[in-house]
Amino acid sequence: MSTPPEPSVTSEEPSLLRQALNVPNMLSILRLAGVPVFLWLLLGPKEDGWALALLVFSALTDWLDGKLARWLNQMSRLGQLLDPAADRLYILATLIAFLIRDIVPWWVVVPLVVREAVLGVCVLLLRHRGFAPPEVTYIGKGATFVLMYAFPFLLLTQGGSDIAAFARPIGYAFTAWGAVLYVYSGVLYVVQTVRALRTADPR
Repeated sequence: MSTPPEPSVTSEEPSLLRQALNVPNMLSILRLAGVPVFLWLLLGPKEDGWALALLVFSALTDWLDGKLARWLNQMSRLGQLLDPAADRLYILATLIAFLIRDIVPWWVVVPLVVREAVLGVCVLLLRHRGFAPPEVTYIGKGATFVLMYAFPFLLLTQGGSDIAAFARPIGYAFTAWGAVLYVYSGVLYVVQTVRALRTADPR
């Protein structure tokens, strides 16, 4: 079933500056700017409370910018790049910080990082042949959603408090579920790439 074209993406795109200044994209840029702050909070002063608040803020703006883009009819090509980029940077930054602090083991982190590296190679191959990046799947969106829920619970597991004891099984369950979905969605993107590269003409 074909998907109807997005109402705001026309043949005459606004300039990058105008796209960056609309409300949804400003939220995405703000979310991107929070990545180094988030890493510093986790690895510098180890202010887990502020890091948790920033992570929750990122998740809220991730949901809000998509809603606003549709409500305000401000969907744009820049937004289609910024939104997944912010999600992936937060996931990678969180995984690296959690690995350094021994919050999650290496055998959880490595497959997820490898998945991102493989997906990056797929994007480069597709662009070399004149194709668009792989289409985002619902499984990929769901995996990102689950991981973004898992990370705050993993932060809450630090220490021996009652809150940590409560958060531990929830955080581990979300992490396992999200990691499996994330790797599986990566496999689906690779399959999309292979199928596209086998076609005669790029679309």
